[in-house]
Amino acid sequence: MSRTDLDALVIGAGVSGLTTAVCLAEAGQRVKIWAAEPPDRTTSYAAGAMWGPYLVEPVDRVRVWSAQTLDVLRHLATDPATGVRLVSGIEASRTPVESPEWGSQLDGFRMCEPSELPDGFATGWRYTAPLVDMPVYLGYLRRRLEAAGGEIAIRRIHSLGEAVGVAPVIVNCSGMGARDLVPDPELTPIRGQLVVVENPGITEFFSEDTGPSPDLLHFYPQGETLVLGGTAQPGEWNREPDPETAAAIVARCADVEPRLRNARVVEHRVGLRPTRPYVRVEEEQLGDAKVVHNYGHGGAGLTLSWGCAFEIARPNLIV
Repeated sequence: MSRTDLDALVIGAGVSGLTTAVCLAEAGQRVKIWAAEPPDRTTSYAAGAMWGPYLVEPVDRVRVWSAQTLDVLRHLATDPATGVRLVSGIEASRTPVESPEWGSQLDGFRMCEPSELPDGFATGWRYTAPLVDMPVYLGYLRRRLEAAGGEIAIRRIHSLGEAVGVAPVIVNCSGMGARDLVPDPELTPIRGQLVVVENPGITEFFSEDTGPSPDLLHFYPQGETLVLGGTAQPGEWNREPDPETAAAIVARCADVEPRLRNARVVEHRVGLRPTRPYVRVEEEQLGDAKVVHNYGHGGAGLTLSWGCAFEIARPNLIV
């Protein structure tokens, strides 16, 4: 495509960039993605990933975006090729806490009986939610984009100004890259590390409500593998797996599920959650181009992806 062939240029090939590009392309727009790294090198690839609007603002907009995404993911779960499944399990806390307000949106949501909780946990709730195998899902989104006529080019830029003139609309889905591209000093990384192990036969998820702790505890079944987590380390930029952190993740999960103590490690994943006080979905003018920002989702990129993309694909944003 030459620059005159494009209606929109999307920056970034994580879940936000791919989903937004799919929505634009399927709405009849001529779309291309520029990405510093391919989908399998993004933070989205490293995600767990389960639907859940955790620790993300502004609440009113997040409520709408997450509900819209939940509807789409439920539909995609009917097709095994998407990597999306509806999985049941328990989220629990070691102290008495109120159940999340979004729980009423999920199938089978109810408070747990004490006998259902692991030792040491005081409160918990059971529900069924979309669980996404991100490597499979990102491949599905890429194929869907290409089927709609879009394409991805690996091209690293150093400012959004480099994209002006390529298309009348630039959609900034650059994740942590937005810190330099915009620039946006409010954007900071929260480092997440996961361990993927062979699944010893676990079919339900478990997640601890750890509040603001940097040490997370969850395990998500993905067929023959199980994704164990995790960490939430503010201000950490290192994308290399740390062996001590990995061992601690496995130990925390094994305290809840002893079958994990000797599970064979298949893979380590690290991603930098792009976090700011508020998710930024808004437009501004940059030279002759309209820039539509879509970044700052923190750990809720999957959860908000379709809702944010629908808002950006509205006709009044791409005229």
